[in-house]
Amino acid sequence: MAGEALAAARAGEDAVAVDLVTGYLSGSPEGNEEIRELVLLLFAECSSMVSALGSGGATPVKMQVFDEDGNEVQIDDADPPVRTAIRALLAEVHGDQDAASEQIEIALANGQPQELATVVLQALRWTLKLAIECETRDLPVAPWITASLDDQP
Repeated sequence: MAGEALAAARAGEDAVAVDLVTGYLSGSPEGNEEIRELVLLLFAECSSMVSALGSGGATPVKMQVFDEDGNEVQIDDADPPVRTAIRALLAEVHGDQDAASEQIEIALANGQPQELATVVLQALRWTLKLAIECETRDLPVAPWITASLDDQP
């Protein structure tokens, strides 16, 4: 499912990508658990790619947040779901899977559907951007992600 969602996001079909991840969320604990695991999988892959880029790349990896007008904003000034996604990714990058999981739990427990969709979309977009950059630099990318990228023209 993650691969299909990445392929949809790559094709610019954000709503389809989010629906693939959250569409089966019925409010049941099992649905929440599946979404949590899928988003954490995406952030774990992002973390691996950030590490590869940081150690093998000529350019360091920098996290930036931009508003709708393209202006950089401080992470603490970003919208709550974007802050949640950033905190989850940073926790993964620093090897704290419990903190990353906690951030996603907060989004699932307290967030509105649109906020959860934003977290999912951020995870998909970062996974795509990092995978493309890793492939450009001939750095490792998980095979399932590469397959998702290869499905596109």
